Amino acid sequence: MNRLLFPIVALQGLWVRSTFTLAGPVDGPLTGTTGEGAGPPLRVAILGESTAAGSGVDSHDDGFAGGLAAALAARTGRPVDWEVAAQFGATARRIRYRLLPRLTGDYDVAVLLAGANDVLTRRPAADWGADLAVIVDGLGERAERVVVAGIPPFGLFPGLPRTLRRYLGERAAALDAVAREVCAARPRVTWTTVGTDVPPSLDFFSADRFHPSATGYGLWSSAVADAISPA
Repeated sequence: MNRLLFPIVALQGLWVRSTFTLAGPVDGPLTGTTGEGAGPPLRVAILGESTAAGSGVDSHDDGFAGGLAAALAARTGRPVDWEVAAQFGATARRIRYRLLPRLTGDYDVAVLLAGANDVLTRRPAADWGADLAVIVDGLGERAERVVVAGIPPFGLFPGLPRTLRRYLGERAAALDAVAREVCAARPRVTWTTVGTDVPPSLDFFSADRFHPSATGYGLWSSAVADAISPA
């Protein structure tokens, strides 16, 4: 982005911080079981930032964890035991040192939702990549398979001003490029994204205009489920 636009980015960032009231994380159980069927439960861990914590909805059943568990249960015909380790506002650094150690089980799949706060706090791509590599390796020691979800497409968020949207979208793309490299170097790790250039509809977002709604989480978790077990 042209550096001459940075003052506009700064002003628009101040406007967003003063007008957006972001939804907090879900206040509820961090584990659960979804679905019925034959065979042992599929063990799934969700690690990450506010989206992993369910910000924007009232229950993990309506958030990413519940949506992913329901999609996987439907695809596999097995119940899904899910566990969440997440924190509102967490960067990859905090996830690496504070949240990853909370996952002490043995999982079939671990999903990482991270990067939005690294974009918002302007962390260097090299720092993001170093933390991400340690997180992914740590998840690989705990799970048979690891999935890293792409950073939310800030460039398509309709609630953000245009110049700020472009700036954040470019930063997200740069960090995603690093994430793809980290994942490609590890055989049991998959990077995935919703993969659309079309702005999400307004019902994708919760009342805070930033985090997903139950509809948004359902669409996002279904896309991630496709990377784990195609419909």
